[in-house]
Amino acid sequence: MVNNEQNKIEKVVSLAKRRGFIFGGSEIYGGLGGTWDYGPLGVLLKNNVKNEWWESMVMMRNDIFGVDAAILTSVKVLEASGHVSNFTDPLVECTNCHRRFREDHLEVLDKKLLEKISKKLGREVDHIKRCPHCGGDIDLKINPSRKFNLLFKTYAGPVEDSASLAYLRPETAQGIFTNFKNILDTMRPKLPFGIAQIGKAFRNEITPGNFIFRTREFEQMELEFFVRPGEEKKHFEKWRETRFSWYTDLGINKKNLRFYDYPKEELVHYSSGTSDVEYRFNLKKEFDELEGIAIRNDYDLSHHAKSSGIDLTYFDDKENKRFFPYVIEPSAGVDRACLAFLLDAYCEEEDKEGVRMVLKLNPKLAPYKVAVFPLLANKEQLIEKAISIYKELNLDFMVAWDDAGNIGKRYRRQDEVGTPFCVTVDFETMENDTVTVRDRDTMKQERIEIKKLKSFLEGKIK
Repeated sequence: MVNNEQNKIEKVVSLAKRRGFIFGGSEIYGGLGGTWDYGPLGVLLKNNVKNEWWESMVMMRNDIFGVDAAILTSVKVLEASGHVSNFTDPLVECTNCHRRFREDHLEVLDKKLLEKISKKLGREVDHIKRCPHCGGDIDLKINPSRKFNLLFKTYAGPVEDSASLAYLRPETAQGIFTNFKNILDTMRPKLPFGIAQIGKAFRNEITPGNFIFRTREFEQMELEFFVRPGEEKKHFEKWRETRFSWYTDLGINKKNLRFYDYPKEELVHYSSGTSDVEYRFNLKKEFDELEGIAIRNDYDLSHHAKSSGIDLTYFDDKENKRFFPYVIEPSAGVDRACLAFLLDAYCEEEDKEGVRMVLKLNPKLAPYKVAVFPLLANKEQLIEKAISIYKELNLDFMVAWDDAGNIGKRYRRQDEVGTPFCVTVDFETMENDTVTVRDRDTMKQERIEIKKLKSFLEGKIK
């Protein structure tokens, strides 16, 4: 195994562009900061991640219901939720290069350097930080941060005035809370139950960056799980375990995951407990947030009920009373999940031909499940047989077709995009109706009868 930890993110970014996973947004016009386009393989990977989440959170349960709420959001919704007044980041402008940054993205000066500057000036200077762009010093006492609202404004209608003001939703959660009564009326669920949603969200980030880790347009996988007051901690612990296991079951190495439990002084105003599932992204810091699990209490439902005048309580027929349920919220980013799966799967291995790059993605997440080749691209009988196998398998799997270059190069290409299995049609196929199946991770090959090929692959993939 080659030591590939150093600069892994740069290698994954390069692979993503070269192999059709992810491209820069509006790239031919110089790009638009904080936006990314998913290419043919990226779309497949992203859809597989979302499908796995939806299957585990909705399809395999009878207590969680799905919704797909509108992206355009009423001002009143986000006023009630606190986003209009509180959804801010601390913005600092460098007086030297005039670039703007989040205060927590400024570089902290070395302790010895701070002591040296303090001694020279005769005063403490721990409020001085460094501009990450030009390296200039930023004195937060002279140039303090100011609040910057992250909401994207737009207008619904032909006139751009306050009456037509709307927002692009900053999270998918509020569409769940505003549909709470609709779910109660139509599905008649009993506590505990959940409402799940996958969808786009938009935040006008001051400093997006680190590839798809922090973007202005992103996709969320969110669940609001409603429970009886007093039972929130029990359910919170269950969801912590469930969500951590989801990543490891899909191939993330446990050593690259950990929990960060927020101390009381770091909790947001609506939460009585929050844990992040963190992944070893190795960006500005070693570990960073992959998914958050929070106890939101009854903050959202009670605020929307008060603001709208609509009763959003739950009637418990056993206790014969109404109350606002408490909420457990596991909230994951699709884009960050994709990045984590790519980083964790990427490795470089030495073989007879040098070093091969391979994405050891879980077969459930791999864009293509199998690739089909004719051994020689100039032998019509092999091509026809390979095409027939390709068409048959394509009814059940995403299948790649590749007949360019020698067989070794084709294997290398499929390794690089994470295809778990390659099927080669050769001259022996024409004699006994068997094919060679090569395993991506072990590179071992075995002969499989064509009539057993589908069931063989299903067993390996599912």
